[in-house]
Amino acid sequence: MQTQLVLTIISDDKPGVVEALAQTIAQHQGNWLESRMAQLAGKFAGILQIAVDTENEAALRRALDNLAHQGLKIITESSAETVKTFGKEFQFSVVGNDRPGIVFEIAQAFASRHINMSELETACSSMPWSGEPMFEATGLILVPKTVDMNELYDQLDTIADELAVDVRLECPAEDVHH
Repeated sequence: MQTQLVLTIISDDKPGVVEALAQTIAQHQGNWLESRMAQLAGKFAGILQIAVDTENEAALRRALDNLAHQGLKIITESSAETVKTFGKEFQFSVVGNDRPGIVFEIAQAFASRHINMSELETACSSMPWSGEPMFEATGLILVPKTVDMNELYDQLDTIADELAVDVRLECPAEDVHH
């Protein structure tokens, strides 16, 4: 039987971090399934899903803990059983002058409607014409069928006006998640 594990990793950004993880997982017959990793502010951070035979799980967890000697902080969790929500997937984007509270306002609009944000990526840069700080966010949300889309669009328009940002929702495909 296999167990699914989710790892969160943080360390100083240096060559060999992914190799150390991959080697440790492979040595314990684990299978690297899915990951998101990035370098931010001199740190390497990631989230990783792996599968491992149940009889190798304890040894793999100990080996991952031992990577702390190489400067890797790893939290290992058993994968949660997910409850599938029926709904439609949308891509969203937010662009505007950087200011505190943008992520909170958007996240609150989604969470208050039981909309799951499955991906979020943000960045700050400078506007080319003025040098002013610019905030950008993109991500994916799963909107339950029970959500009044007109009301959601109205709230996002209000947030966009209040924060002076552009908020867009796009439906990338016509799939309905089961």
